[in-house]
Amino acid sequence: MGKALVIAEKPSVAADIARALGGCKKVGDHYENDRYVISSAVGHLLELTPPEGVEPARGKWSFHHLPVLPDHFDLQPIEKSAARLKHLIRLIQRPDVEEIINACDAGREGELIFRNIIRYSGTRKPIRRLWLQSMTPAAIREGFQHLRSDEEMQPLAEAAISRAEADWLVGINGTRAMTAFNSKSGGFFKTTVGRVQTPTLAIVVERENRIRRFVPRPYWEVVATFTCAAGSYTGRWFDEKFVKPEGRDADPDLKPERLWELARAEDLRARCLGQPGTVTEESKPSSQPAPLLFDLTSLQREANARFGFSASRTLQLAQALYERHKVLTYPRTDSRALPEDYLETVRTTLQALAQTAYGPFASEILEQGWVRPNKRVFDNAKVSDHFAIIPTPQPPRNLNEAEQKLYDLVARRFLAVFYPAAEFLETIRITRVAGEPFKSVGRVLVKPGWMVVYGKEAPGAEETPRLPPIRPDETVHTREIEIKAGQTKPPPRFTEATLLTAMEGAGKLVEDDELREAMREKGLGTPATRAAIIEGLIEEKYLVRQGRELVPTAKAFALMELLNGLGIPELTKPELTGDWEYQLRQVQRRQKTREEFMQGIREMTRRIVERAKQYELDTIPGDFGVLQAPCPKCGGEIHEKYKAYQCVRPGCDFAIPKILGGRMFELDEVEALLRDKQVGPLQGFRSKTGRPFNAILRLSPAGRVEFDFGQATASDAGGAADTPPPDFSQQQPLGPCPRCGAPVYEAGMHYVCAKAVGPDKACSFRVGRVILQQPVEPAQMRKILTEGKSDLLPGFISNRNHRKFEAYLVLQDGDVKFEFAPREPGARTRRVRATAAPPAPVDLSGLTPLGSCPKCKGRVFETPEDYRCENTQAATRPCTFRLAKTILQQPLPPEQVRKLLSEGRTDRLDRFVSQKTGRPFAAFLVLGPKGKVKFEFPERETPDTTREPTTA
Repeated sequence: MGKALVIAEKPSVAADIARALGGCKKVGDHYENDRYVISSAVGHLLELTPPEGVEPARGKWSFHHLPVLPDHFDLQPIEKSAARLKHLIRLIQRPDVEEIINACDAGREGELIFRNIIRYSGTRKPIRRLWLQSMTPAAIREGFQHLRSDEEMQPLAEAAISRAEADWLVGINGTRAMTAFNSKSGGFFKTTVGRVQTPTLAIVVERENRIRRFVPRPYWEVVATFTCAAGSYTGRWFDEKFVKPEGRDADPDLKPERLWELARAEDLRARCLGQPGTVTEESKPSSQPAPLLFDLTSLQREANARFGFSASRTLQLAQALYERHKVLTYPRTDSRALPEDYLETVRTTLQALAQTAYGPFASEILEQGWVRPNKRVFDNAKVSDHFAIIPTPQPPRNLNEAEQKLYDLVARRFLAVFYPAAEFLETIRITRVAGEPFKSVGRVLVKPGWMVVYGKEAPGAEETPRLPPIRPDETVHTREIEIKAGQTKPPPRFTEATLLTAMEGAGKLVEDDELREAMREKGLGTPATRAAIIEGLIEEKYLVRQGRELVPTAKAFALMELLNGLGIPELTKPELTGDWEYQLRQVQRRQKTREEFMQGIREMTRRIVERAKQYELDTIPGDFGVLQAPCPKCGGEIHEKYKAYQCVRPGCDFAIPKILGGRMFELDEVEALLRDKQVGPLQGFRSKTGRPFNAILRLSPAGRVEFDFGQATASDAGGAADTPPPDFSQQQPLGPCPRCGAPVYEAGMHYVCAKAVGPDKACSFRVGRVILQQPVEPAQMRKILTEGKSDLLPGFISNRNHRKFEAYLVLQDGDVKFEFAPREPGARTRRVRATAAPPAPVDLSGLTPLGSCPKCKGRVFETPEDYRCENTQAATRPCTFRLAKTILQQPLPPEQVRKLLSEGRTDRLDRFVSQKTGRPFAAFLVLGPKGKVKFEFPERETPDTTREPTTA
């Protein structure tokens, strides 16, 4: 009897399949029973042959050998996995192997891995496809009962092969053309481009250019405090005639509450302060449904925003949870819905989750019958090759901290989607004073719905304080008016989360889930490849990670300048590349032929090479400037070119490179350098190891640009003792030294006390002109020395976590230190399962008390929201004792509260879940001093440890 050869993508998957099928013995690198031979690849085993392998004479990186457009693409083994390929070829050629089953990952890349092996082997044996959504043994056995035919998989195979060949054509030809162009003046300057990576880079560079061009504008807002019979509230002035700007060039800084002239704000205050106001208001309920289930891209975004995980890290963790732990379904999916026949499978999964720390939520969903047909969850039209990422019935065990965090994200999203919508009561109050409108908004959570699954971290759970009631026809008094000054802010840099969103919309940042669904077919890359694209840009030194931000390097700006100058929109316009991705999907759906797609790619490749051949280094068109400062060597004109600022007078060789120390120079910086023979300190340089540094640039008498790190004295720098001290005679002092009273001046990279330099130093006061990458301008230093405090400076970057922060610089005990701005009161996030003060009044009559309040000896009752002392509703000096009905996912039944109040301690409770790690733990609740409820841990877990529960 013949056997079927099963080829998985990885050895671990082959082992899982062998265990699921049963009766298999391991023989070398494969498993075998009486029906199956099971082996695997180790990812890609073959690659397309590079030009040198096709035609060695044309393998040089020069324009003479471009474009390379082979009629046929050959494959060659990847050296490190050649032995594994030989083993598979031997198994394919075994006489008793009559059929081959493709068990590689169920997607475009898995299909490509398998098809390349089959093509290289030359076999004509019949093929079938194992299509797995889950790696549990039951799911594997079910998959073998429903193998797909080879004919059914041909469109996916054609799309996979087309994608690989398209990337080869654009990558090989584009990279070699741009490298040849940049190497025309000598040397070898490798300049990689790619069909998807370069348009992705264009998105980041365009954003950074907007940040660099940004000029802050001051604005003012007018906030009034009104008093009424029931209390006081605030309202913000707004323009009733404001129309939100639309279109690509719309100004995002225009908002109805902003005034652009201080005089207008002061006039408002003068006319309204102390005046009576009339009130109109409207209250209406609103609802907010749970977020959609995760696909890979949305999971990567959430994990980056919540935990700082990179896109590739999230993919690795999700793959481990799918393959090794078998607790998640297939992660490389672009769907956020489930099949319409999946209701019973969902109920089975919820029954399994009911036995875990998520038990209260899973049980409630089942008891309430909330698993029912719903197009937001179950929709065949929104399911492609794979459905959304959800938990499997397999219980999670032995997960590390990162895996647990990711599993928790998926499990809570899965549970939340079946809960009812959260319900709010929203009140909009307009107070009109002297004809001017002021708006107040109140938003109160009425029914948490799905938000109970998340507690205080529920997205969108923000509330505002309740507005005091107004009697009909009541007139309010304008007690106070504050003018709040602000400045517009530049657009934020991309994080991996926001870049993934931009890639999904081909450069358009679409926040709404439903709109994003409609656009993503024209996105950049696929969910499975986007993480690798971002990592590739970092590896090629086009992007650097700065905390959670992605910052383009000078190399990235130079590439965009080159491509824009050459006029190659196919590599700089994300929407064009998004259209290519859409065409690949059409191939996969039999809506377009592979030949039509590849013909378009070949034509694009020819255009890229032809455009690069048309120009020389100094003839690339661009938005280049002419400098005002003359050439320091000959007095001629200096023009900005593609790679340098250079003198155009014949015979003069003066030039300043546009990139130095990994930093691209702005035109005004070069002007200052030529005019003053120095500029800086400048930040943004990077060493060969990638570390940022700051420096002053000086222009030497020979016309060379040199770094100067601005040591104030020779003795400080360890230099020669006879180096003269700085000459301050041409400077105005910035202020008195806080240590000795002597004047403070600029000196290189520092501000220094006049007595802190020279051979007779008597003081040590010195402050950097750049602190944690935030320039400290002379005006700010003057303010520190004379007023004791700078303005709020927004550009500090932490050395510890590389995140940006804002702070004041203040004088303290003769030193300059940070002072952080207090957080403004405003919207708060409610702890949904805990309670928020003050509580809404509840009728306690007729209820049976559970015990005595440990704070005031009043009676404690159970209400629909919580357990509370009757005196929490007192008009004066109310008691504050309240206890949530669920603490860290542990339900707290009335009998345990009764025991806590009478005995000071509950029974051991086993279903708490840590907010920090997401792991379950057991503890007692005990009464501490002043009526506080605390955790007490069982001795075997954490001896002699007591702490306050965060939600009690």
